[in-house]
Amino acid sequence: MSQKTEYLSQAAYDKLVDELDQRKTTRRADITKRIAAARDEGDLKENGGYHAARDEQGKNEARIQELEYRLENAEIGTPTDANKDGLLEVTPGMLVEAKLSTSSKTLKFILGSRDNAEPGVDAFSPSSPLGAAIAGAQAGETRSYKSPNGQEIEVNIISVAPYL
Repeated sequence: MSQKTEYLSQAAYDKLVDELDQRKTTRRADITKRIAAARDEGDLKENGGYHAARDEQGKNEARIQELEYRLENAEIGTPTDANKDGLLEVTPGMLVEAKLSTSSKTLKFILGSRDNAEPGVDAFSPSSPLGAAIAGAQAGETRSYKSPNGQEIEVNIISVAPYL
């Protein structure tokens, strides 16, 4: 049994399933037709259309493999479990509002995959330095982490809510 590697909301999971289906059917068939048409033109050494289509084919197949892996290893659902005090904890799939010691602005983001977030909503991986530092935190807590440049950054959790 494989360990689940990322959280996806049901909507994000469905979106990735749709993309996978489109890439395996329509897109794959279109690329195959373009490769066949380019082959019919003759000399493949100097056929830019052929090489471009083959390159696109490779990228499409790589994305198919990535999607299959992510879908196979995704945990699906909505995290709404509160702790014994009735407070929500920062877990994958939660919308977090936080204040970093390095900025005067508050930061709103989802902890988890970018596929869960709408355009304009930031997402941080649970395995990122920030994500790992705030995992399990509740509103009002302050945690700290080391940024990639070695700077110690404090994070004050302002609010935690399910991201719907």
